[in-house]
Amino acid sequence: MTMIGLTGGIASGKSTAARRLQDHGAVLIDADAVVRQLQAPGGAAIAPMVEAFGPGILDDAGALDRPALGRRIFSDPQAREQLNAIVHPLVRDRSLELVKQARAQKGPDAVIVRDIPLLVETGQADQMDLVLVIEAPRAQRIRRMVEDRGMSPEDAAARIDAQATDEQRREAADDVLVNDGTVAELEAAVDAWWQRRIV
Repeated sequence: MTMIGLTGGIASGKSTAARRLQDHGAVLIDADAVVRQLQAPGGAAIAPMVEAFGPGILDDAGALDRPALGRRIFSDPQAREQLNAIVHPLVRDRSLELVKQARAQKGPDAVIVRDIPLLVETGQADQMDLVLVIEAPRAQRIRRMVEDRGMSPEDAAARIDAQATDEQRREAADDVLVNDGTVAELEAAVDAWWQRRIV
């Protein structure tokens, strides 16, 4: 089994790379998808989050109000640490369950991609056989968040600054793919990486 840790800053193109690796037959375990399950109504993370941050993080239907939570944690490093202390252990446990399932289904030759935005911040790089970092210039990332996600430039910059730096991710990386062109160019770079590293 080969375990690939895939990471990159917000709006770097990591999700595009993850889909391409899936196209090559890798099993994808997406930490963000796991978080969404845990934070869904009735999920294991919701009750402790409401206890920590109050009912204002929920909408009228009782679901997580992500913009409200985002405003709270991205302006307050202590609140962000508190949220991470609640969510990260739950995500890690669920992800390991998914790894076991994938190994049981695919056997010893399985290639598992763990898409973890905060791979470096959570100290999980050393648990991977390979760490692949997707990197993109800061200005492009801000533009993508403004155009694709409707964020203000200030909010976009704050999200970037709340994560590890490019330098910190490079230190943990076995390989870095720079996504400063088109989607097709990134996909081609992922294809070439797969041929070089996995096949």
